[in-house]
Amino acid sequence: MPFEIIGDVESVEVIAKGHGVRERHRLRARYGGRRWRKLKGKAIVRLLDGRTALAEVHWFEAHGVGPVRWKIKRFLD
Repeated sequence: MPFEIIGDVESVEVIAKGHGVRERHRLRARYGGRRWRKLKGKAIVRLLDGRTALAEVHWFEAHGVGPVRWKIKRFLD
């Protein structure tokens, strides 16, 4: 589902890091980087049809690479 994050992501928490990130080998092969972490937070998102909603978003992040593979886990409205 394509979407755009509006504003800042709040209430950021680390879900997994190091060996706890199941996709770390694929992430390293595609984007490089080390010490991958999976994070979650709350953000207002704009959907493809123009609607906006508060959603819980998940993504991966590594030092020097930045955030990648964003996805909406659930809507909070």
